[in-house]
Amino acid sequence: MKFLVFKFLVIFLYLTTTSLSYSIEQPDIKNIVINKDKKSYKNAVFKDINNQDINLDNFANRLIIINFWATWCVPCREEMPALDLLQSNKRFDNLIVLPINVGGDDIPKLKIFFKELNIKNLDIYFDPTINLANKFLLRGLPTTILINKESQEFARILGYIDFESEKFINWLENFN
Repeated sequence: MKFLVFKFLVIFLYLTTTSLSYSIEQPDIKNIVINKDKKSYKNAVFKDINNQDINLDNFANRLIIINFWATWCVPCREEMPALDLLQSNKRFDNLIVLPINVGGDDIPKLKIFFKELNIKNLDIYFDPTINLANKFLLRGLPTTILINKESQEFARILGYIDFESEKFINWLENFN
């Protein structure tokens, strides 16, 4: 487990120090990488709290924020309340936030995590096989994928971000 955390940390540091070379139109917001070429994902499947398959295609024509997280990830814990508030932000009528756990935690532990943080606006999702995380080529946690209304990844956030930041919210409104 320690090796896995160390591996995530090393890869995360590598990506954050090289991310500027892979982006265009970089907004003045920490950790955001804008994709030069938008990416589409087919058969992007994960599980809901009832262990039912959910396909990302179910959310077509919406602005989607996928946040990959784990209960042991301190920055994930710090940003989850802000994601919860972002989901209920009245400025976004077409936004869906999908927090997807990739930490291998069982459902009771995920429920406890949400209860401890007083998360009320988000549903619990998880990726038990890590297939979705691999499809999105995750390099560390937290990682947040931003998908436009055409179901294409247009940006990602590597590491922690303040989702309540006015600068971030103003920028995100451009895609609503």
